Order: sequence, then structure tokens, then C-alpha cells
Amino acid sequence: MDETDDFSETLNPEQRAAVTAPDGPVLVLAAAGTGKTRTLTYRVAWLVRRGLDARRMLLLTFTNRAAREMLERAEKLVGAAVGGIWGGTFHHLCNRLLRRHAPLAGYRNDYTILDQDDSRSLMRACVNELGLRDKHFPKPDVLLARISLAANKAVPLEDVLQAHFDEKVTPLEPIRRVAAAYAARKREINAMDFDDLLVQAVALLDQHPHAREEYADRFRHVLVDEYQDTNPLQARLVDALAEKHGNLFVVGDDFQSIYAWRGADFRNFLSFPKRYPATQIYKLETNYRSVPGILSVANACIAGNPEQFQKTLRPVREDPRRPVLAQLRDGEQQARYIVGKIRECLDAGYALSDIAVLYRAHYHAMELQLQLSREQVPYRITSGVRFFEQAHVKDVVAPLRLLINPGDELAFLRWMQLLPRIGERSALKIWAGLGRRFDPADAAQRQALADALPAAAREDWKALSEEVFAPHTPEECRQTPALVAEDYVDVFYKKIAAENFENADNRLDDVAELINYIGKFADLSSFLNEVALQTNLEAEAERPEEEEAPKALLSTIHQAKGLEWKVVFILWMAEGMFPSSRSMDDPDQLSEERRLFYVASTRARDVLFLCQPQMRLTRDQGVCFYSPSRFIREIPAKLLTLDRQKSFS
Repeated sequence: MDETDDFSETLNPEQRAAVTAPDGPVLVLAAAGTGKTRTLTYRVAWLVRRGLDARRMLLLTFTNRAAREMLERAEKLVGAAVGGIWGGTFHHLCNRLLRRHAPLAGYRNDYTILDQDDSRSLMRACVNELGLRDKHFPKPDVLLARISLAANKAVPLEDVLQAHFDEKVTPLEPIRRVAAAYAARKREINAMDFDDLLVQAVALLDQHPHAREEYADRFRHVLVDEYQDTNPLQARLVDALAEKHGNLFVVGDDFQSIYAWRGADFRNFLSFPKRYPATQIYKLETNYRSVPGILSVANACIAGNPEQFQKTLRPVREDPRRPVLAQLRDGEQQARYIVGKIRECLDAGYALSDIAVLYRAHYHAMELQLQLSREQVPYRITSGVRFFEQAHVKDVVAPLRLLINPGDELAFLRWMQLLPRIGERSALKIWAGLGRRFDPADAAQRQALADALPAAAREDWKALSEEVFAPHTPEECRQTPALVAEDYVDVFYKKIAAENFENADNRLDDVAELINYIGKFADLSSFLNEVALQTNLEAEAERPEEEEAPKALLSTIHQAKGLEWKVVFILWMAEGMFPSSRSMDDPDQLSEERRLFYVASTRARDVLFLCQPQMRLTRDQGVCFYSPSRFIREIPAKLLTLDRQKSFS
């Protein structure tokens, strides 16, 4: 890049206008697939070429990789002059500030940064010191997640605790004491966890004007990537650092703000022009990724959100194909349909690695995972854990396995370790004392287990024995396993999930779908045989020599953000499934669900399938009929190709 290069050959007019924007606050509305990263990279290069000392620039990103890639690209454009820029994640910057000023925050400069395992160990020590280890109490990871969410949302911990825990089941006072003890212990040992870096850096700038002035003066230009994903603390940090010179260049897309559940607040993005009245707004709307039909669908759906900066994706590619709306009977027909379409795509020249199946919740893909395994279509899951391998699913299946095979040691050990004060060693000892055999449907054996349990576990076992197994004969337990599993979850496992998983609600949704699935089988033995066969088929497909073979991808939409595929399927486009039933009465949640659909649809480059099952078997409602998702109803029919599957077999 020389002095005469005006970027006309390397940037489109929208990108060039944003890159060469004059000083002052700049908001770049970068819609999906419009070259956001390219624009931010060229902005860095353009500022350096104008003569700005890179040491007086700050580039904030959400991953170190993103910062590194942008700076490497900028260096190719303008050379080594870009080398002095402060670039990295918010937490990287905060650590850099605190290493210089830690005493002002009440720490020594040689403070330790706790990793997740360190934090977990320290939290566990606090629980033990307060004498809560022998009681039902949330696991360290759950406690840490609640504390983290409060920190990132900048709200009182009490608000987060009340939203997550049922105080009738899990008293909050002990949790408050543990949280206070954890905070005190960190200061005592001169340590910060990941969230403390952000909390303490913001406090430093808020409480010490000379430090705030030093860095506000240093950074003549502040640039921020994915600004729509900032949380309140990150927005405050950015505002403090940009307040003197006012040269704040933020890039993002409010249409793609989908992380409210972890503290992100898209209103930081929407309120930017109000906080900075001189804001210059630039829109990037030229999409280089998707065919026109896909963009028309995305534009039609997202227009329904009330609070946003309106943008319209415009295609560069020319292709007459329209997205397909597949109307299907149920989840099983959806699974068969997708497998069939995957085979058609392969015949048309696409590779398995070109194909992704996206969904709102893990349980939406259960039938599909089983069908892919049956038909030996290679696939992988972004989480790495298939449905029946998930911890919460295995927790619920464990007692059912013992009903069929009382000698199943692994199932017994897993189940017992869910009870208070029982670890693997004590579970093995109890197992040996029972003669290495236990049938939950046998009253005498249930009593023998009760006598062998430590005192801390007896209350839970009494409820399990009397409310789950005693009301049913042994034959009923084996012939109506869905009812047993339902009682097991209501009486016992809901509490266990809340104590063990930060996303307990999502996992209980998976469990509810598991129970629905169990109800489709004639008896427990049939269900367990099917699961065992499919699990082994999956294991066979994952042999080491085939690890590098192409596979279709199954992913939640959250995990798919930032990625793209030639062919995309979106599952369960039905009201109550997507959008989820929990979002129906909350306008903010419903708006985020619509943004989630926008993100999902814009991952597709060539072909988009919207799958709309019309019914589902549930334990509480029997056959449940679903209307099309409102996101489908909001799309003009002329934008879709209807594929109505009439086979109800």
C-alpha cells in the first residue's frame, strides 16, 4: 500500500467509506458476510499510513486469534509500523493495566491469575471450610458460573441467585456465605480469576482519575470488534479509554447479538449514537457469502424485531435457488428427510464437510443422530458429545439400566455418586456389601441399600425409594420405564441438575425429550437395546483411522456463529421449539430468538433447508401438534420452495 492507494481496488464503496471515515466516534453496522474483519483491518492500516503512532492505538477483540490475524493482515498492508499497537482481548488489556497498577486495586503486582481448575479448587475449599460438603449444595462450577454472570452483567449476585435457584430447594444464605468467602480468599492469596481482571480494571479507572487520564490520553484511537457482544463492564471500559480523544471505531451487527445468556447486552450497540452524539454511522450491506434467496429470507425475518438498526443484505452472487421449507410429520420423519437430502447433496457434488445441521437445543437433534448412525452417514457434533453420551442423559438412564441388569456395576456407581457424601470409593464399598447386585424394583434390596448409605444420603434415598420405585411393581418398572424416569426426575434429578450444571434448564429439556423417546418403546429392554446398538454404531464410525474423513456437522446455532457452509439445515422450525417456549412471554428473549434464526440462516452459502415438523409425542400432553414457527410465518411464501412430505409412515 503506497501513499496513492485509495483502496478503490481492494474495498467496495461501503467498506472504503468506513475505513477512511474522519476522526470521531464511528459505528460500523456490518451485516452478515459483508467483510467486517477486512474493514477493521484496513482501518488499522489506514490510520498507520496517516502517520498515527501505532503505540497510541488500541484494538480490542473477543479472541486473541482474531486480534493476531487482523494485525498480521495489517502488517502486510503497511509493514512493521503496525507492530506497536496494543491489540488483544478485553481481559488481555485489563491484565496489562493491572500489572502496572495492582496496588491501587488492593493487590500486589505479582498477583496470580486463576485458571478454571484453580478457581474450582479454591471454591471447593471454601465450601469445605464452611462445613457444607456433606449437604446438598451446588457444585463449584455452578457457583462460579453464577458469580461470573453477576460480574459480567454488573448486577447484584443476589439477583442472579434468585433467578437460578429455587430457594425452597436450595437455600441462598449458604451460597452467599460461600461467595463472600471465595472473594476474601482470592484477595488473601493475591489472586484474581478471569472475571476479576475486568471487574478490577474497570474499578481502577472509575476510582483513580490519574490512571484513567493516563490511558485515555495514551489511546488516540480505540477500535473494537464484535461490539454487539460487549457486556456492561466492557462497554464502560471502552468509554473510559476513549473519553479524551473521542476516536472510537466500533464494528458489529446488532442482528447477530445472541449471547445475552452470558452477559452480553446489545443495547450497548443501540445506545452508541446517544452516548456519542457526533457518531458517524456506516453500513456494510453487500453480502459476499449467500445466494439471493437466502438473503431474502434473512431480511424478511429480522425485519420483525422492534429495536435495531435496519439493514438490508444485498447479494453479489447470482443464483435462482430459493430456500426450501420442508413440512414434515414429526422428528423421526425430519431425520429421515435430512438423511435423504444429504445423500442428494452428495450426488450433486457437495462433500459431507460442506453440510451443517443447526438447531436451537441439543435435544432437537436426537432423532437425527440416531438416523445418521443407522444409515452410517459420518457426522460430528461441535460439543463433541452425542446425545446419549451426555452426562445428564447417562445420569437418568443409570437406574433404568439396573432394572434390567442388576449386576451393572457402572450404572450403580454412577447413580450412587449423585447422592450426597458418596464418592467412587464409598460407592464401590456399598456395591460389594450388596453382593455386587442391586435391583431398584426389589423392596428388600432397597432397604439393604438404605442401611448401607451414609447419613447424608439417606433422606434422598428415602424419597427415591418411596416415591419413585415403591409405587410400582417390578413388572411395571420394566414395562412403563418412561413413567419411572419421569418420577425420578421430578423427585430427585431436577435438584441434582440445578446443583451440578450451570445450564440446568437446557439439560432438563434434553431429559424431557429422553423421557418422550423412552415412551415410544414397548418396554425398557427394547429402549436400552436400541440405545446400545446405536451407541456402538457411532463408536464404530469414529475409528481412529477414519478421524480425518469428511463428516457432516451437527451444531447448536450459538456454536455456529462466525462459520459458514454450502448447505445448511435448520431443525424444528415450530412454535415453541424455535422460538423456544421460554421466550414466548418475554419480548427481549423473543427478539434474541429471531436474531438467532437470522444467524442460522446466514450461515448458508448455497442451499438452505427449513425443517418444520408438525407433531411430537410428549409425556405430559400426549400427541402435541405444532404450528409453524412465527419466523416461518413472517417470510413471504413466494420466497420459499415448499416441500410437503405426505408420508406419515
